[in-house]
Amino acid sequence: MNKPMIMTPGPTYIHEEVRKALSEEITNPDLDPGFYEFYKDTCEKLKRLMRTNNDVLIFSGEGILGLEAACASLIERGDRVLCIDNGIFGKGFGDFAKMYGAEVVYFSSDYKKEIDVAALSDFLAKDSSFKLATLVHCETPSGITNPVDKICPLLNSYGILSVVDSVSAIGGEALETDPWKMDMVLGGSQKCLSAPPGLTFFSISKAAWKAIEERKTPVAGFYTNIANWRNWYTDKWFPYTQPISDIYALNKAVERLLLDSSPVERHKRIAEKVRYSVVNSGLQLYPESGFSNTVTTIMLPEGIEFKGIFDAMLKDHNILVAGAFGFLKDKVIRIGHMGENCYEEKLYITLKALSKVLKEHGVPLMAELHKLFSEGI
Repeated sequence: MNKPMIMTPGPTYIHEEVRKALSEEITNPDLDPGFYEFYKDTCEKLKRLMRTNNDVLIFSGEGILGLEAACASLIERGDRVLCIDNGIFGKGFGDFAKMYGAEVVYFSSDYKKEIDVAALSDFLAKDSSFKLATLVHCETPSGITNPVDKICPLLNSYGILSVVDSVSAIGGEALETDPWKMDMVLGGSQKCLSAPPGLTFFSISKAAWKAIEERKTPVAGFYTNIANWRNWYTDKWFPYTQPISDIYALNKAVERLLLDSSPVERHKRIAEKVRYSVVNSGLQLYPESGFSNTVTTIMLPEGIEFKGIFDAMLKDHNILVAGAFGFLKDKVIRIGHMGENCYEEKLYITLKALSKVLKEHGVPLMAELHKLFSEGI
């Protein structure tokens, strides 16, 4: 079967070196001392990528597991949690907190823009009695990147732990975990890292560890209990058998990314070229500001159904693009330009196909998307 070209905001392409790592001969990860060193090496590479000296752990499960594990391990019933919300994922983080008994308070910002830091500062000046705050680095459905470099130090100044979903940002957006005083930063294997889906990883600050260890009540779960990992390396013991092949692949993917001299700049440049082509063709972007380096969200023209665009892109051009969900369902087209997707040739091919499909659906373009992309900034 001729696999489609995946131009969605994750999962992304997997480089041949990563595919080869996935097929390496396995050992028994519970008993082989060498695998403990390999797991540690993978965590050290992630530390370099995330610019942190904090502990990093890798869990067997898609990125949602990291979000839930953070909430399960940090939150006790009755804890006040601030949910910083400017999109579907930001608001949804509050649902995870509620599952574990939190009293959730929402700070909502314009869904078409990045978080308003000045307004958040004014809010916290009046009410800052929160154990932790949840926020999203890249709101993937809307294609917005939030200024975590300003938000997390602000939260830290009030003694509020920050739990940041950076799943669609790590590797494609600037990230300075320690300088920006971020307590938990959550990532996933299948986005900018371009490894197979199935792993989540996260950094844990000393303050976050302290909150986990000083709980008055036990964590309501085992798989989501971060405390079970506290001495994994000293004791040479994993709470469950590790997905060794996926970690082989992740190690190689992170290694490749670390060898890239300027991945954030590459993502930024290509994202700007995609947006230039969209705007100058006469189409409309969903966000008004805070544009993401890793995904572009385009408003569907009036009278056009997403399913028709999706089907034509796949059937006639063998390219997968994405829609969205929640309040954006059937309203937008999303193109992912992250990780192995983030190269000019792939975006040129995708935009050329999209130009043709839109024209076939009666959408008048001021200029063809791929030609604008080529001449772009």
